[in-house]
Amino acid sequence: MGKNGYGIDPGTVRDISLQIRGLKETGAEIAIVVGGGNIYRGIRAEKQGIDRVTGDYMGMVSTVINALALQDTLEKLGLPTRIQTALQMEDIAEPYIRRKAVKHLEKGRIVIFACGTGHPYFTTDTAAALRALEINADVIFKATKVDGVYDKDPEIHKNATFFHEISYREVLKKGLKVMDATAITLCMENNLPIVVFNIKGKDNMKRVAQGKHIGTIVRR
Repeated sequence: MGKNGYGIDPGTVRDISLQIRGLKETGAEIAIVVGGGNIYRGIRAEKQGIDRVTGDYMGMVSTVINALALQDTLEKLGLPTRIQTALQMEDIAEPYIRRKAVKHLEKGRIVIFACGTGHPYFTTDTAAALRALEINADVIFKATKVDGVYDKDPEIHKNATFFHEISYREVLKKGLKVMDATAITLCMENNLPIVVFNIKGKDNMKRVAQGKHIGTIVRR
């Protein structure tokens, strides 16, 4: 959403897409899980008088809008993509099929996963961990607005402490908002590392893939 506070900012989508293109230049196979909080957050549903389950499905549908915007921009940069959705929307995207997703990756396509897990009460964080495990990913990149993991929100607290590396258990124990607890537990149980870094840093995705120590790594 950029600085607009809502919706899709084309400049921001292009900046992220250019970072993804840089990452692709390293030879990495890339799968992306998109959220939809710039359009609608299911967790707000109950406060607005909407049933939580209905709200969660509304949030899942909003991720498809972001996936389409990202796909359009990536393909204009010459990067072949496929969108797979956990809820069936066959006129605009493929249904999620693990083996098909892996084939796309092997053929050099970028796969964009939308609709989260396809089930209410699960966040896109959990979807990212689940899809990463299903496709045998080596690592999860969590691109954020801050430089990595802090003990408290650095945008609010100037004295926030930065972690270059932290364990899954410490994240859970301290209640740090890296990803939700379900996602962290899935990664911990399967020893899948998470790298949290600032999406705004020039070529940060590419640099992380090249082994440069940027942001925070979460592992055992």
